[in-house]
Amino acid sequence: MLKLSSDAAWVSAILLLATIGIEFGGTFLMQVIRGAEPATEFQLAYARAGHGHAGVFATLGLVTVILTDATQLTGIAGWVARAGVPAAAILLPAGFFLSSAGAGRTKANRAVGLIWVGAAAFTAGVVTLAIGLLAYRR
Repeated sequence: MLKLSSDAAWVSAILLLATIGIEFGGTFLMQVIRGAEPATEFQLAYARAGHGHAGVFATLGLVTVILTDATQLTGIAGWVARAGVPAAAILLPAGFFLSSAGAGRTKANRAVGLIWVGAAAFTAGVVTLAIGLLAYRR
């Protein structure tokens, strides 16, 4: 039987609740595609990118939470490994959505920086977890 640490359960619960936002985003994207919500080509492209990254990163984030419990990573390294990808699942899509929000927008606003913050969180989490997995031997 798989036993999750309390940290893993906490991060997983937050990420699972965040998937409600992914569901809402999918509904909104369908409205845009059907023409029920106006959007520029730029906004449609960013909505697709944000939605796609959200779903993939949320799924991978749940995997990284479980894998982190299989390592001996603790402290900051444990939190980076456990929460990096889940944070990216929230931050990176938020950058796509928020930077393209607004009627008729054809280029990103300053919220585009969240994309880079999310990418950094993703990279830090994946690299830290990979090192922890390679270093851990039973």
